[in-house]
Amino acid sequence: MRVNDWKAALDEGRLDTRLAGLYGADASTAQKERYKTALDEFAARYGDDREVTLFSVPGRSELSGNHTDHNHGRVIAASIDLDVIAVASPRADGVIRIKSEGHDEDVVDPAIFSSPDPAFFGDSPAIIAGMAEGFVASGFAIGGFDAYTTSNVLKGSGLSSSAAFEDLVGTILNHFYNDGKVDFVTIAKLSQRAENLYFGKPCGLMDQIACAAGGIVTIDFCDPASPVIERIPFDFTAAGYRLCIVNTGGNHADLTPDYAAVPNEMKAVANCFGKSVLRDVPESDFMNALPDLRKKVGDRAILRAQHFYAENRRVEAQVKALKEKRLQDFLQLVLASGRSSFCYLQNVYTTKNVEEQGLSLALCLADTILSDTEAAWRVHGGGFAGTIQAFVPERMIPVFRKAMDDLFGEGHCMVLSIRQEGCTKI
Repeated sequence: MRVNDWKAALDEGRLDTRLAGLYGADASTAQKERYKTALDEFAARYGDDREVTLFSVPGRSELSGNHTDHNHGRVIAASIDLDVIAVASPRADGVIRIKSEGHDEDVVDPAIFSSPDPAFFGDSPAIIAGMAEGFVASGFAIGGFDAYTTSNVLKGSGLSSSAAFEDLVGTILNHFYNDGKVDFVTIAKLSQRAENLYFGKPCGLMDQIACAAGGIVTIDFCDPASPVIERIPFDFTAAGYRLCIVNTGGNHADLTPDYAAVPNEMKAVANCFGKSVLRDVPESDFMNALPDLRKKVGDRAILRAQHFYAENRRVEAQVKALKEKRLQDFLQLVLASGRSSFCYLQNVYTTKNVEEQGLSLALCLADTILSDTEAAWRVHGGGFAGTIQAFVPERMIPVFRKAMDDLFGEGHCMVLSIRQEGCTKI
């Protein structure tokens, strides 16, 4: 359909059911306007006479398994009802042009930008080029397209805006040039590859899979080439809880070394046993070697390894608790995960700037407002700055949100729902 056809379908309610499935019935009106604005922006830049397609990829929330995926651990994650959307149309010359709201247009010719270039590390054209080259390397077809995108997955919020964008590029290439046959796990793997090789960030695979899959998933990365993915049918809203993400507004500048040090230090411990990742080192061997490890890798690496082993066990216990509908047991394990992240993983603030501790302050405020017998809170995502996560009883939402917004700014406490559908064509 052309731009005006899509706008008519939105106005006439023909997409109401589809949008309600992604965003909830209460949000459908606002989402209609959002899509119509995106359609207008596409038309203004690329023309209103094009056949266009709408796409959506959600952000994600890590529910447990903080900093374990890169050492082949276990995680629980969920897609959320914030997303990046695109209005896109194929073009014949192979060039990819993407205009994202608030940013300059990215123009990438995959035939020219076909290998990693450090000059583009950290820039979105590198992601686009990396996704295209990854499709080619995997035997899939690629081609050009124009796209306008807009996102309410806040950058730096710990909700994986970058992974959602990567998956979005892959989803567009999938549907335009591969008949939608590329499965979401493959798209996620190619997204991670693009971020590692082309963007220059040593991320794991959890974010990309969680954005692509939809719903609550547990992922075992014991064999990262074939991760074991299982959906967990649990409804927090039906249980009387909401997932809250508090954006503390911390500065993410120059934090890449902090993020990189976590997997690197864990892997340094594994290297002492002739292994590349901690998952391949029995915990008993690790414990027996503590005196020698202190001399070889230092105390912080040991503490981070301790967190890895304990967090892996917690994820197993949390999956079991959710399957058995034991919510309170799950929440107690969330609190334990948060304590481990603060004390042992040490990713709640950066030692480069100890005066700025927004995450610590938010966690302290949650501890003051909420009861640890019926709620839970922890650092969210990569840490060091950004967001905390809280599972809050519905009746406590107004008090919790007001306190967080008063401290960090209006709208900084986001009350979310878990979205059941991952990367998709509308």
